[in-house]
Amino acid sequence: MKRILSVLLSAAIAAASLAGCASGGQSSQTETSQPVSSAAPEFTVDKIGVTYVKSPLNVPSIVEKEQGIFTKAFEEYGLPVEYSNLTTGPEQTQALASGDIQFLYAVGATSVILSASNGADIKIISTYSRSPEAFRMFAGKDSKIQSAADLKGKKIAGPKGTILHELMVAYLATAGLTEKDVEFVSMGIPDAQAALVGGTIDCALLAGPTAYNMEKDGYKIVTTGKGLVDATIVVATSQSFYDKNPLLVKRFLEAQDQIASYMKENSEAILEMTAKETELSIDAVKEMYPMYDFSTEITDADITSMKKTEQFMKENAMIENDVDIDQLILKVE
Repeated sequence: MKRILSVLLSAAIAAASLAGCASGGQSSQTETSQPVSSAAPEFTVDKIGVTYVKSPLNVPSIVEKEQGIFTKAFEEYGLPVEYSNLTTGPEQTQALASGDIQFLYAVGATSVILSASNGADIKIISTYSRSPEAFRMFAGKDSKIQSAADLKGKKIAGPKGTILHELMVAYLATAGLTEKDVEFVSMGIPDAQAALVGGTIDCALLAGPTAYNMEKDGYKIVTTGKGLVDATIVVATSQSFYDKNPLLVKRFLEAQDQIASYMKENSEAILEMTAKETELSIDAVKEMYPMYDFSTEITDADITSMKKTEQFMKENAMIENDVDIDQLILKVE
C-alpha cells in the first residue's frame, strides 16, 4: 500500500513539474515574440510648403531648388516639398497664417513685424540675408528729383509692407516728410518697374536684378538703403507649427546649414546658377553678390536692427501694436 501511494505521489509531482515547465515555456515564448516598437513620427502636415523668392538676389533659394536640398531633407518622412512664388510681404504672411505655407524662406523683417503687430502667429527661426545697398528708389532718366524734399506730392510705387516700403518712409523722414506727403501705390517690383518706364509714376522702389538693369539703362538712383535700412531678410514659421512638428523645423534648419556649406564650397557654380535663373550676365552677378551677407545666424546686431525697425514702424504709423522682438524669435531646441 505504501509502495502504491509512493508511486502515485511521485507521478503527481512529475506531472506538476511538467505543467510548470510548459507554462513557463509558453510565457517565455510570448514575451520574446513581442515586436520591438519603432513608431514613425507623426506630423500634422502632408507636405512642406516653402516660399521661393529669387529677388533681389536670393542665391540660397536658387541653390537650394537647383540642388533639391529641401526635397532630400524631408523625403525620409514621405513629405513632398511644394514651392510658392509669393513675393510680397502680405501674400507671404497670409499664406503662413492659412497653413498653405509652413516656411517663409526669405521674408522681410518688416513684413514679419507688421504681421505680428496684427496678431498673427509668426516666428523668426533664422536669418536669410542682409543687403541695404541692394534696395533702391529710382526716378526717370530726366527726373529733376535731387533730394527727399523733392518727393513731396510725387507718385511712388513699390511693394507694401516690405523693406522697400520701409526705405521709402525712412528716406522721406530725412526731409521731415511722411508717407502722407506722397502718393504711394502698392504694387510688385515688376509692375513698379513697368510703371516707371511707362511714365505713370515718378519713382519706383526696386531691388535685385531689376534695380541693376534699371541702373544700366540710365534710370536715376534717388537713394539706396545704405544708412536708412539694414534690409534684414529672415526665415519664418509659426509657433503652432513648431509646437506640433518640432522635428520638421529642426530638419529645415539643418537643410539651411547644408545650403550655406554648399555655397562656400562651390563659389563659382552658385554664381553660374544665379546668372541662369535671374537671366543676368555672370559679370552682373559677380558685381551684385558682394552686396549680400547670407550668414544664417541671428546676431545681436540683427536683433538690435529689428528693434529699431519696429520702433520706426510704430512712429510712422506703419503698425499700431507694439511687437516684442525678443519674443518674436523662436528658440528651436
